[in-house]
Amino acid sequence: MRSPLAVDNADLDLLAGAARDAGHLVMDYFGAGARLKHWEKRPGDPVSAADLAADAFLRDTLLNARPDYGWLSEESRAEPGSSGRTFVVDPIDGTRAFIKGRTDFCISLAIVENGLPVAAAICAPARGEFYTAAAGAGGRCNDARLHVSAQASIAGAKLLGDAGRLSDLRAIGAETIHINSVALRLALTASGQADGLVAVRPKNDWDLAAGHLILTEAGGHITGADGAGLHYGRGVYCQPAPIAAGPVLHALLLERLALKSEESS
Repeated sequence: MRSPLAVDNADLDLLAGAARDAGHLVMDYFGAGARLKHWEKRPGDPVSAADLAADAFLRDTLLNARPDYGWLSEESRAEPGSSGRTFVVDPIDGTRAFIKGRTDFCISLAIVENGLPVAAAICAPARGEFYTAAAGAGGRCNDARLHVSAQASIAGAKLLGDAGRLSDLRAIGAETIHINSVALRLALTASGQADGLVAVRPKNDWDLAAGHLILTEAGGHITGADGAGLHYGRGVYCQPAPIAAGPVLHALLLERLALKSEESS
């Protein structure tokens, strides 16, 4: 039996190759505009032919290589595995941006074991950014080691989120930046291009698992607004609205959000 670290290294190589190839695949569709076939799975939840093509490619590639792993994807039926490990996949996170020809989308891949991600790859092909991480081995973007920012106050912080829903943080000096993809928001926070992420609505496992590991391996923290950690693959694939940042800013954001909750109760 391989050691856990050896499994992670092999799995990371597998994820990285699959994410890069899926990135090339979806770029063949990118910028097609009205020619790109797309529709809504439900109101406000778009999907495109590129999402389904990437999902089919990733499913074949990953499960052929690891047939005993489970499968969880936004775009196809979940399947259990026998190994205790599960692929958690978003073939295109940020489909709305992708359809509109914007660059804030990515392919997000993770392997989860015992409720936590152990390997991850995020490919943002239109931005030329490629993120990877393995548990205990750090995170990288285009081979450069990742570190979260040292921002130590909400005032002046660059926060990824909906400006209209974060007006209280903007009122005390935070800048808000909208990025459609949640996975990419986590990767940008991990790289220090942004200082944090504040979501106000629940997210799914496939939105968060890869970015979770990349962020924490870069020294960041991610929790729900109550400060509780996130755990994946528990049968209900929905997570509380996440808060993510470097340790000091993360604590300040939790404190501020708790105060706001008390004031509104």
